[in-house]
Amino acid sequence: MFVYLLLLTVIVTVEAQRVPGQQKTDSCLCKINSSIWTFPAVEFMEVTRQVQICEDNLNEFEEKVRNTNAELPMMEATLQNISARLKAFGYLHTSGLYSALQLQQLNRELEEIHQSVNETHKQNPNKETHNLLSELNKAKNDVQRMYKDDFFNLETMKKRLRDLNNRAQSCKTIPNDFRSTCHQRIMTRISSPSMTKLNSISKSYISGAWGRDALLSSKEHYWEHCLVSGHKHGNTIRMYTSREDFMANRNYKDEQIAPSYSDKNAVQGSGTILYDNTVFYQCYGTAEICSFNITTKTTKRMKLDGAGIDNKFPFCYYSCRDWTDIDLEADPDAVWVIYATEENHGNIVVSRLDPLELNITHTWKTHLFKRSVTSTFMVCGVLYATRFVNTFQEEVFYAFDTTTGQEISSLSLPFEKVSSGIANLNYNPVDGKLYLYNDAYLLSYDTFF
Repeated sequence: MFVYLLLLTVIVTVEAQRVPGQQKTDSCLCKINSSIWTFPAVEFMEVTRQVQICEDNLNEFEEKVRNTNAELPMMEATLQNISARLKAFGYLHTSGLYSALQLQQLNRELEEIHQSVNETHKQNPNKETHNLLSELNKAKNDVQRMYKDDFFNLETMKKRLRDLNNRAQSCKTIPNDFRSTCHQRIMTRISSPSMTKLNSISKSYISGAWGRDALLSSKEHYWEHCLVSGHKHGNTIRMYTSREDFMANRNYKDEQIAPSYSDKNAVQGSGTILYDNTVFYQCYGTAEICSFNITTKTTKRMKLDGAGIDNKFPFCYYSCRDWTDIDLEADPDAVWVIYATEENHGNIVVSRLDPLELNITHTWKTHLFKRSVTSTFMVCGVLYATRFVNTFQEEVFYAFDTTTGQEISSLSLPFEKVSSGIANLNYNPVDGKLYLYNDAYLLSYDTFF
């Protein structure tokens, strides 16, 4: 009798069983435990459960895919909206407005300010000029240490330089009548509109400017200037000899500033002002200021170095008002130009102009980003800035005193309007009123100090 070992492979459990057997005649007899072929019900249930989990996960994933596909158009629309809103600020990167200021340039600017303050100190020595010279010398020493140690924070130094420059500008010789008592008073309230009317041409002329001649000794001349050609250019100004005529749209005279609105002496933008029967405005297509004398029919020009134009630095806040890069305002004895430059990071720069010679006498640099502002106006050497509140309300929120160099960011002077867009806002020192060009509507306000 031979004993054979029968090797049986059980496929289900992937196990082998060794079974002893006996040979009888031509047969092999062995006992086999058939329980090893029992159906694996427990394992089957576990596999079934896993399959169900996979199926549920797959269904959940398919539902998420369907939801995502449904949301994609909304996400794309949101992305396009954000991209469109950010496009206006693309110059911050492409133009390198926030690139570090080179030490050599910083040193040159310090030297220029030091020379200016030193000359002022020689002419009129006082405590302020003495302190400024001391601070400038300290700043120059700090720059030299930057060269030596190769460790510096140029942006912080540039802010310090800007503050020193503003103080130096305030120390420079300014006519006595400029330093009147009014510069020490900050506006406290703006009335409801004392007058509201449409412009005299058409409701479609949504951009322009209007007001009264800002020279104290001038006759009662009211003026109105509406922009054409895409609310960008103009070449005439409408003049009235009385408020009654202005309100009734009668007895006016259209004075021609340039032969056409595409002439080199035509007006660009809504930052126009009338002072001493002379129109001051941005010249067509350039970073220049033009003055047109209505009496003599003569035009003067001056370059505004570094000023952004062609919607580089317009007034904005929620939405930008095109062609508002350069804004002109008037005081009793001066014309002011408000603009922004790359050198000042797109922040507002204020320059005082001699209206007769048409040249810049003083320049101040603020920390106020021009695109965060809807409009500006000047009162006795104090710059005021407004921002959008809602369609029917605006707010004066900021002031910069050119006499002291002080910035005030805590103002809250609300005033009403009839539409959302502001094309021009100017203060008139003759009657103490604010004049607003508000999407084709002309409004005026009383002011209180």
